[in-house]
Amino acid sequence: MINKGIILAGGTGTRMSPLTKAVNKQLLPIYDKPLIFYPISILMLSKIRDILIIVNKGQINQYRKLIQDGENLGIKITYQEQSKPRGLPEAFILGEKFIGNQNVAMILGDNFFYGQGLSENLKKCTKLKSGAKVLLHKVSNPESFGVAKVNKRNKILKIIEKPKKHVSNLAVTGLYFFDNNVIKYSKTLKPSKRGEIEIVDLLNIYKKKNKLTADYIGRGGAWLDTGSIEDYFKTFSFVHAIENRQGVKIACLEEIALSNKWIDKNQVRKQIKFYGNCSYSNYLKKIITPSA
Repeated sequence: MINKGIILAGGTGTRMSPLTKAVNKQLLPIYDKPLIFYPISILMLSKIRDILIIVNKGQINQYRKLIQDGENLGIKITYQEQSKPRGLPEAFILGEKFIGNQNVAMILGDNFFYGQGLSENLKKCTKLKSGAKVLLHKVSNPESFGVAKVNKRNKILKIIEKPKKHVSNLAVTGLYFFDNNVIKYSKTLKPSKRGEIEIVDLLNIYKKKNKLTADYIGRGGAWLDTGSIEDYFKTFSFVHAIENRQGVKIACLEEIALSNKWIDKNQVRKQIKFYGNCSYSNYLKKIITPSA
């Protein structure tokens, strides 16, 4: 069972410069909420309550001002600084003390997930006892992603980064579930030509041991990477359209915490006071006010 999650929210954000020169990308808005709310919500929907957020040097206070230590959401949030990005598996080396002897999930701070039945799927993934599991999603342009070839038992046969020839249309998303061996395996990785240790190399260690499996977001679900300006605004527009059409909020952390019975209505009222007079607070008022 996985009870711990890491959000990798560091990085230079150069593809979104100059927006990211003064502000970390994960603190920029996706419609009416900071981007960081979305990966936090995915871990909360997975029933993970112990979260480590890895941020750039000197940025912890910006996050603390916004999400504090998580007590207001019935969760525990700790922070760790990263002096510079050295590849995704570094999260497990930096987070060794946080992980301890447990299994762990990791989500990239700029990834967005949405879909019917996603919560149930996530809870299924956290039941992982050994090995590693990745979440896959069908894409129309597999040459732009790391893709996985999978057999009928959902075992991953091959992972190829940005294939020139068609191998599969299943992209490896930025959400991963690992057993405790991930720390040991990450420490053995050597930097690639671009000077970083690579997540594909880590996954391939599990694959060679026949311990790498896949799960899926599913048809009608959405996975968006907000790493570029274009993708960022696609995500912004998607959230705006869904929320205005359906009248529900995506990644409302207080609503998820209340639904999980991690907080009560009094704590929601405190959050309304914290946020002040805004549309997000108005939504929180609605979820704690019985409908007529």
